[in-house]
Order: sequence, then C-alpha cells, then structure tokens
Amino acid sequence: MNSISPKSLKPMLTAETEIAFLDVREHGQYGEGHPFFSVHVGYSTIEIEAPLLVPRKDVTVVVMDNNDGVSKRAAHALQRLGYSDVMALEGGAPGWAAAGYTLFKGVNVPSKTFGELVEHQCLTPSLSAEDLQLRLEQNEPTVVLDGRPKDEYFKMSIPSARSCPNAELAYRIPTFAINPETTLVINCAGRTRSIIGAETLRQCGFSNPILALRNGTQGWALSGFNLDYGINPDPLPTVDPEAHDQAVRTAKHLIKRLALPQISSELLQTWEKEPKRTTYIFDVRTEEEFSAGHWPTARHAPGGQLVQATDQYLAVRNARIVLCDDTGLRAATTAMWLRSMGHDVTILQEDVSQAITSKIICTIANIVVDATLVSPEGALRRVADGAILFDASRSQNYRRGHARGSIWITRSQVTKLDCRPKDTVIVTGQEKSLILGVVRDFLELGFTDIFWFEGSPEVWSRAGFEIEQTPDFPTDQECIDFLFFVHDRHDGNMDAARRYLKWETGLLAQLDDQERGILQPPQPNLTM
Repeated sequence: MNSISPKSLKPMLTAETEIAFLDVREHGQYGEGHPFFSVHVGYSTIEIEAPLLVPRKDVTVVVMDNNDGVSKRAAHALQRLGYSDVMALEGGAPGWAAAGYTLFKGVNVPSKTFGELVEHQCLTPSLSAEDLQLRLEQNEPTVVLDGRPKDEYFKMSIPSARSCPNAELAYRIPTFAINPETTLVINCAGRTRSIIGAETLRQCGFSNPILALRNGTQGWALSGFNLDYGINPDPLPTVDPEAHDQAVRTAKHLIKRLALPQISSELLQTWEKEPKRTTYIFDVRTEEEFSAGHWPTARHAPGGQLVQATDQYLAVRNARIVLCDDTGLRAATTAMWLRSMGHDVTILQEDVSQAITSKIICTIANIVVDATLVSPEGALRRVADGAILFDASRSQNYRRGHARGSIWITRSQVTKLDCRPKDTVIVTGQEKSLILGVVRDFLELGFTDIFWFEGSPEVWSRAGFEIEQTPDFPTDQECIDFLFFVHDRHDGNMDAARRYLKWETGLLAQLDDQERGILQPPQPNLTM
C-alpha cells in the first residue's frame, strides 16, 4: 500500500486536484481530534459510507488511522470496492500532530469555524437570552424562528419559537405575514445556524431587524430559562403564488449580486458523464418536496444542513457541487455559503418541482459475506456448546442491554481479540452493517466456523439469553465509537454546555493560514 507524509499531503488539500482525505477511525476517536479538511468515514461502515461520499472510484483517496494498522485494512476495503488510488497517511493522526499540524476536536468543524468567521466579518447582530426574554415579556414585536431540522426542534426548543429550517427562512418568511418592523430572532442549539440563518436573511435584503440568538438553546438554558421538550413543530406554511414570485425575484437578485454561477440541465447531463470529475447533485428542498419529484440523480440534502454539516454529504475536495430546487432561492442561499467555504458550487437553472422523477436512488454498497445466518435460538444452543458470542452494537447500546457473556466488539478491534481461527464465533448486534463488517474481518483472519444474526435486547431475551446492563462497561476509554466531548450538553449538563460553547468560539484561533485562506465569507449586504 502506498503512503504519503503529512507534509506532502497538507498542500494537496487546497490544490486544484480532487482528493478525499478520510479519517477511518471510530467516531469518538475522530471527534477527539482530526485534521481540518478530513472527513469521517469510519472503518466499521466504510463499505456503506464511501460510495456515497466518494462516488468516483479513481479519485485520490488518503486514509488516516491512529497509527494502529486500521488504515491498511481500510485501504483494502476501498480497493475491494473498486477504488484505485488509495494511500495511507504516514503515522496516522499522531503523525499529523507530530508534523506540527492541528488536530481539531468536535464534529462539523469547517462549518462551525466558518460560522464564527461569518459573525466576525459580517458583523451579524445578536442578542442574549436575557434580552430576548425581556422582549417577549414586554410584548415587543418579536418572532423567534428555530433554524434547525424538525427532529432537533422536537428534542428541545425555546418557548414561542417556531420551526423553520435555515434554508427555508428566506423562502417561507413572506408566507408568515410578519410585519416588516417585527424583529426576527434566529436560534439553533448553539451558535452556527443562528448566525448563518440570521445572516442569510440579511444577505437576501429583508427589511426586518434581524438578530441571531447568542448561544442558542444552550445559552437559553445557561441563563436559567426553561426549554420545551417533545413539541412537534407546526407544518411549514404553503408558499402561495405571490410568495413564489417573490422568492424568484430574491434569488435572481442574490445570484446577480454575488455572481453565483448557474448551469443548464443540458450541461449538467454532460457533466454527469465526465469520468474524470466528481459531480455531486443535491436537492436542497424539503424531504416531502424531494420525494414528490426531483432530478433523477440528485440526492436530498436540506440546504441548511448541507451548510452545517458538509462533511456528512461529501468528501471529495475540489469536486463540482450542483444545487437544485424550484425557485432558485434555496439553492442560491446554500450556494452562497458553500462557495464561501471554498467549494466549487453551481446552481441548476431548472424547476425540479416538475416531477422529473420520484424514484429514490439507493447507492449503498452491500457487504457480502460467506457466513451462515443463524436464528437467535440456534445461537443460544451454540453458545451453550462453547461458541464465542460477540456483540457489534454501538458501545452505548451495548451498555444499555446485551446478552450476558457477549463480548463487545468494533470492527477496528477484531485483530486484537484473544481467540483463534478454529473457534466457533457468532456475531450479533443491533445494526446489520456493523455486524457484517466484523464478520468480514473474521473471515479474512481465517475463521471458518462463523455465524451471525441481527438482534436486540428483546430478540435475545425471547431466544433465552439473559439480558444485562453495564453502564460503566465498556469503559469510557474503550468507547472509541462515542464522542463524549459533545455528550449531555442538551440534557441539563450546564458544564458540558459551557465547555462546548467555549470550544466553538475558540475555533478561529486554531486555524493556520492555509485553513483560514479557504474561508471567505461574503461581504455584508449594504443595500439593506
């Protein structure tokens, strides 16, 4: 397997050539420190995630582990999938740090860092939780809009806040019949989407006073105010013809002012056939709109989340990104931010609401293994006869309930187990993909008497296994698939919330010149 040094790789990450830098460690390891431009594609699920995030098989791929040999196994898995240009980072993450480069804690780091920079350069106005509460108590004309997806709103929300995901803000606000003098306050759980949502409206030229809620729901709770939990958001208002036309006008103005590039459907069809370029096509509308009709090869990616978590949708740097919607506005506001983050983004000049197709394309790779599927009852009998039972569930699920005597396992740890190829092995767990990844690695180690089945505490219990809970096992240190760094910050742990916000506001100071040079927020909209 070919390798590359950190010093050789660093300039390649901002050159013009396409490259995918994949952190193949478990999620907890990744979250405790990774390079700024790396994308997490854990070895445990690499066959599923890589084809989605790295669609072109001959693109240069660099994999990084913890200098523990996992990169070699990940590279082998990628080559099995057809990737032809795979290298390993010499020394893994420790080698990156030893070369003098920063390992960033947390997730969605480029997006969150960019949000801090937007606030700094665009001078996005904000208000504290105390100021917002005072406005509400005094009945000052104020509308609070929560820019997160509806599932996050359901988890916790600010009383009186209405759900309106970030990409929908400029598109839907005209349908809310809000007085132009009413103050709009945009909130999220922390900082990024509050800032980006508020600045989106400012960039679009809305005349209302627009503010970001400082530190979001975490800041609200830290100020001693109560949050709502389990509130289903109201449906987004239907866009009538007048609001539709206004969205078209706003999009055209934004596209012209920021010189956002557009592409015809004919040219996009040509791009899709080009073998030497990666082209991602994202439909940034709501899931319901996408399901009703979309560009045939598009994937659904709500615009607000695409900006918030680019690393969950794409992994190839310098790839082409094409955004599509109906009026152009949601694509334009999303493109504005992605281009400012250094991505090559173009807007499709097509109203994709005209039901081009409603077929959802599934590109998830199957993990094929030559091992026997066993019933839970059959597994119980084999365990009684001496078979070793492994549980490939996520660590926190294992803690909450597993078959007594089962051994917790992650795919990256298979080579470190104290068992022999002649042993009878049974692998279970609560996710098929995690189970089959472990099974595949057992087979590659020469195990021949191996079985598997998908389970849960209920399934295991019905089969006759005794269920036990182990809240402290695996130990926190062993839970390499779980990021404790962001744990509990939304569940009443005020210290965790304070640590998180301190981390978020400190991201800018960690950037080097190369990383900082990629992020170029738009200039403030002076026409407001």
